[in-house]
Amino acid sequence: MSSAEKSRPVAVVTGASRGLGRGIAIALGEAGFTVYCTGRSDRKAIGPWGGTVRDTAEATDKSGGKGIAAICDHLDDSQTEALFKRVDAERGRLDLLVNNAFAMPDWAVPDGNFWERPLSLWRDMIDVGLRSSYAASHFAASIMVRQRSGLIANTSGPGGKIYRHSLPYGVGKAGQDKLAHDMAHELRPFGVAAISLWPGLIGTERTLAGIAAGGVVGDNAGNLPHIETPFFIGRVLAAIHAAGDAMALTGGTFYSTELAGRYGVVDADGRLPASRRPMFGAPLYRPLSGDLGEAKS
Repeated sequence: MSSAEKSRPVAVVTGASRGLGRGIAIALGEAGFTVYCTGRSDRKAIGPWGGTVRDTAEATDKSGGKGIAAICDHLDDSQTEALFKRVDAERGRLDLLVNNAFAMPDWAVPDGNFWERPLSLWRDMIDVGLRSSYAASHFAASIMVRQRSGLIANTSGPGGKIYRHSLPYGVGKAGQDKLAHDMAHELRPFGVAAISLWPGLIGTERTLAGIAAGGVVGDNAGNLPHIETPFFIGRVLAAIHAAGDAMALTGGTFYSTELAGRYGVVDADGRLPASRRPMFGAPLYRPLSGDLGEAKS
């Protein structure tokens, strides 16, 4: 490995075949990261929205970074463990974990109460989403604690505070925020940070298709002029890494655009999207207060 390769910061982005995860990986590539792009699809796209981890890795290369396609079904803990052992063996460090793996049913899923919807919704949104974030963080933390640095970032949303979409959706989002907050308590003595991010309406392949079909309505309708590109959160995370002050944020849940304002970040189209705070209010978890204390051995 060349000295230039060794000097690149290292990130893992879960659920990076398409959508938000793909955008985050590419944006981190723009900032010079080596990015392990995880997902189940390698050469053949899974589902109607296209995209594979190989596509994302190649796009990350083109953006200026080093993209590495990493096939991983995050429902399988052994595959998740193997992923982080690979990262450790190949790079010897891990600077950023972005927990983004998630399964959202099609827009066409009928409305209904939780007892009228399939039980598979819980598996899709809690096991693929929240539990996989816990498992990935579990394995990533051992690397970060050893090196006394690193940031774990969960992609979440205001569904943990208000009712949105479905019961499992809200439970999953609430869990992502609480997961980051409580991980921060345990990781803080080791110089490792954990945060949760609330994006705006993301212009993913799925969202744009839903808009075109009239499927994104209701409380999202007013957000369309303020839509965020999938690259925005990646740019924010790259800025946090460059600033080196993640510990000042640890434990908190943040609107992505408010952090962007703090770090002077704009979206790929040159805008700073409006915050949804007027719609949804303040996140529940603020950064931890007080000094870091003495590091544990």
